[in-house]
Amino acid sequence: MTYLVRKIRERGWEGALRDPAEIAEKFAELGYIDDRAFGEARAAAMGRRGLGERRVSGALRQAGLDEADSAAIAPGMADRALETALAFARRRRIGPFALAPVDRPQREKHIAAMIRGGHSFSMARMIANLLPGESPSFDE
Repeated sequence: MTYLVRKIRERGWEGALRDPAEIAEKFAELGYIDDRAFGEARAAAMGRRGLGERRVSGALRQAGLDEADSAAIAPGMADRALETALAFARRRRIGPFALAPVDRPQREKHIAAMIRGGHSFSMARMIANLLPGESPSFDE
């Protein structure tokens, strides 16, 4: 809703004013607006960037996705937890993707970065503790 109001204001609309909620309802009826499809696409894109479930669910909540749509998307995010964590580690050169073994303070920084990225502590710790080139095949 706020997005629609902002876009109308940015475009300098000078015609007759209509209720943005009414416009949004009409667009939803016509199939132009699909919150679940938006949420799935957003979750997939964030997952490809390596962001974890907590970070993705927070972004969906901030975007105004309701609980039912978020709950429908959550199992897919949980299924891809290892995949997204490894993508994050690859991008940031953490654990098995590091160029050289790291000392404890650096490993703690890597774990903190992964937690801020939305990954669980246990997943972050397991990946950060892997040596460069070591196989990351495990389950959380």
